[in-house]
Amino acid sequence: MDILAEAVLSGASPEELGALPLPDLFPAAHLRASDVGIFDGDADPDVRRSLHVGPVPMPRLAPDEVVVAVMASSINYNTVWSAMFKPISTFTALNRLARQGGYAARHDLPHQIVGSDAAGVVVRVGDGVRHWNVGDHVMVSPAYVDDQEPGAHDDGMMGPGGRAWGYETNFGGLAHYTVARASQLVPKPPHLTWEEAASITLCAGTAYRMLVGHHGAQIKQGDVVLVWGATGGLGGFAVQMVKNGGGIAVGVVSSDRKAQILREQGCDVIIDRREIGMGDDSDGTADAIEYGKRLGRRIRAELGEDPRVAFDYVGRATFGTSVHVVRRGGIVVTCGSSTGYQHQYDNRYLWMNLKRVIGSHIANLQEQFDTARLFRQGGLVPILTDVFPLEETGEALRLVQTNRHIGKVGVLCLAPAEGLGVTDPDARARIGAERLTSWRRYASTARV
Repeated sequence: MDILAEAVLSGASPEELGALPLPDLFPAAHLRASDVGIFDGDADPDVRRSLHVGPVPMPRLAPDEVVVAVMASSINYNTVWSAMFKPISTFTALNRLARQGGYAARHDLPHQIVGSDAAGVVVRVGDGVRHWNVGDHVMVSPAYVDDQEPGAHDDGMMGPGGRAWGYETNFGGLAHYTVARASQLVPKPPHLTWEEAASITLCAGTAYRMLVGHHGAQIKQGDVVLVWGATGGLGGFAVQMVKNGGGIAVGVVSSDRKAQILREQGCDVIIDRREIGMGDDSDGTADAIEYGKRLGRRIRAELGEDPRVAFDYVGRATFGTSVHVVRRGGIVVTCGSSTGYQHQYDNRYLWMNLKRVIGSHIANLQEQFDTARLFRQGGLVPILTDVFPLEETGEALRLVQTNRHIGKVGVLCLAPAEGLGVTDPDARARIGAERLTSWRRYASTARV
């Protein structure tokens, strides 16, 4: 371990951290451009084959950037896509970014450091950084925004040059160090551990924008909200937000175990999708209307009304059903398509019933701050289950790729053990350590 990392772990002062050199090389989970194509014709693109953990060079720092010593990170499905080189290789995105020239050219390398979540300690700040200092404890938002684009000043996510950090950029969070723009930083809630804090920005921020913020569904008291994949990284936070806002959460899951988890977590209505004939292998397209009818009857039997909002990140297998099942004037809000990007639905049920589809992507900086505030208040809690060391990132990624996980899967980077990073133990005690760690009992015992 390099001397700067040792100083971070020993609690060195900001002055001491600033005086120590950045290492020339550091360990990181990365992909290699030379591996693109290795899964061609392979029915099972096992991401453990393409994900490497080893030394990479420290990038040059731009004036508006910081270097963060990453204590912990987590796995998101976009890293699965990157590691499968699907739907396209993310090296294509790096090459496109590099064409801007200047500091952007750094991103086009023979390797890509992946990962779109991180929590850690700022160890360097660029000359143009004003609001952050060496020694600050931060989380990193995955919204990589170009503040020189007009659209970004209306909404950070509306600039056409916006990217997902660690997916469409290099130098992501699954590493001992990461480089991020100052506009990506959010103060770490002081009552959370490093691994807990590293598991919230992408998924919780995304769920907040989709459901709560004025760019999304703007849920209110009494709203019935259908949440697909309600024990996943996005779905688990969505259920919390619906209940916090006075809504009624209808969680859809695919197994008895997941249904039991939702019961323990207080979801209002729980539906196993097998009850409506939608199995794990269901495409969801041809039978979307029939599934919608069955699902609607099931929800009305419990609540007496149809959902106002469908929270859908599953995609092809569920989208047509979502469009059908929401009430007249209802909303389908979507941020992803883990089962396929090509959606089919009967447009009559959309236009004749005045329904809306809202596309949503990550969260702007204000939405990330608002989300972090809810964690600080104790209104939201992490949904972290499994935690892996950095050297086993491939196993963590495979767990998510094969959908054998619950909630969020964390990765320890520089942190030598779990449970570190709490600087406000009184707040942790007030919120309740048992509540904050309630999802840990759902950790997977399988290493696939």
